[in-house]
Amino acid sequence: MTRTSYHHGALRDALLAACLRLIETEGLAAVSLRRVAREAGVSTGAPYHHFPDRAALLATLSTQGFQLLGAQLTAARAGAETPMSALTALARSYVRFSREQPAYFRLMFRPELSQPDKHPDAMAAGDAAFAVLADAIAECVRNGALPADKADALAVMFWGLGHGLASLWLDGQLEKRAGQFGTIASSLVDDVMQTFTALIEPSAPPLN
Repeated sequence: MTRTSYHHGALRDALLAACLRLIETEGLAAVSLRRVAREAGVSTGAPYHHFPDRAALLATLSTQGFQLLGAQLTAARAGAETPMSALTALARSYVRFSREQPAYFRLMFRPELSQPDKHPDAMAAGDAAFAVLADAIAECVRNGALPADKADALAVMFWGLGHGLASLWLDGQLEKRAGQFGTIASSLVDDVMQTFTALIEPSAPPLN
C-alpha cells in the first residue's frame, strides 16, 4: 500500500505491523515513530494520528501480545486431560508463543518501554494472561492435587519456570543444551515441566 492509500483503521494496523517487523529484524532499540513511519511507507507525521509517543505505540503492541498469549494459554488449558497436565500444557504453550511471536515476547516484559502504569490496557491484558495460570493452579488446589496455602507461590514458580525456558530457547541456549543431552528443545521443555509437576504434587509417587 502507498502512503496515500491507507484508510484510517488500516494506517494504525500498518504502523503496528511495521513496528513488529522492526523489533524482529533490528531489535527494540531501532523503534522510533519516525522509523516506524518509514517502514510503513507513510509520512513521518502519520503515526501521531494514533500514537502520541513511542511508549503509546509499544503499549498497544504489548496489549496485543498479552491478549494473544492469553488466548493461546486458554486454549492449551482447555485441551488438557487433567488439571495437573494443564500446567505442563500451559508451559508448553508459553514457550511456543515465545518462539512464534519473538517480537511480542521481547516487548511484553519490558515495562520501562511500554510503561503499563500509564497505559492500563497493557496492564489489564498482562493480568488476564497470568490469571489463566492462576485459575489452573486454583483448580488443582480444589482437586487436592496442590496445597492451598502455596497456590500463589506455585503460580509464580510455574510462571518463572516457563518464562525462563522460553527465554533460554529464544536466545538459542536451550537448543544448545538439549543437543548436549541428546534430545531436542521441545522434549526437554516437556521433561522439565513434567518433572517439576511430579515433584510438587503431594499425591505423586516418588521419582525413580
